Amino acid sequence: MAELIEIRWHGRGGLGAVTSAELVARAAISEGKYAQSFPSFGPERRGAPVIAFLRVSDEVIRIRTSIYRPDAVVVLDPGLLHAVDVTSGLKGGGKIIINSRKSPAELKSEFGYQWPVAAVDATKIARETIGLPITNTAMIGALSKVIEVVGMESLITQLQERFGLRSKGNIEAMTRAHKETAFKD
Repeated sequence: MAELIEIRWHGRGGLGAVTSAELVARAAISEGKYAQSFPSFGPERRGAPVIAFLRVSDEVIRIRTSIYRPDAVVVLDPGLLHAVDVTSGLKGGGKIIINSRKSPAELKSEFGYQWPVAAVDATKIARETIGLPITNTAMIGALSKVIEVVGMESLITQLQERFGLRSKGNIEAMTRAHKETAFKD
């Protein structure tokens, strides 16, 4: 990976979009890469739309702005697809990764997406693995299947450090979503 990869995360307050971006950034840094992650929010409350930004590169990252032309967007809450234009500025070869019970083909048809779409039922996976509908670690697994930004071992290490005793379910959510993510060009 020589180029800069920019990923925009769309979630709701409390679903872990900001944590997701931070965990992937930390995993990248642990692999000797350069990374930034930062949220974009105003007076949001739990449940309000939230955006988080992630940049990863093999070279120093000098840009410090929000991400307007992402290589990928990750959508933690499918309800946002009706409320926010998650594809705003998405590059021509960009990818959309969505937490949804629907198939990638159904999502492409319903929303008219011209980009490749990946989908996984992260809510179901989160409920079954961690006992809560918090989809962030499952969506990290989906991202890692679609774009190899960092290795799974680095991500597992970050989840262990972040969640401690609760890491087992989060690691299971991530690895299961990695396996179950479906993709359609």
